[in-house]
Amino acid sequence: MNAETMNVEVFDSVFDALADTPAEAANLTARADLLLSIRERVESWNVPQEQAAKRLGLTRPRLNDLLRGKLDKFSLDALVNVATAAGFKLHIQLEEAA
Repeated sequence: MNAETMNVEVFDSVFDALADTPAEAANLTARADLLLSIRERVESWNVPQEQAAKRLGLTRPRLNDLLRGKLDKFSLDALVNVATAAGFKLHIQLEEAA
């Protein structure tokens, strides 16, 4: 296949490419943003995983999933709860779709 016959699609984010719908892409993006922020917060505590898990109300294996970025294992609702336990105050900001 040469460049002339190849169809190239461009996406705003990797989640837009992976998701079947804009709503699913938005959910993935929100979950990824929360997961990354929580992971950074936990790493900043510089405590053993057992202590961090207890602070967040998670089991150690569940915290390990979070720290390893296993996005598929966490719902948006679960990540909101963990973010709150991590000391974040959440608010939603909406923008017009392009």
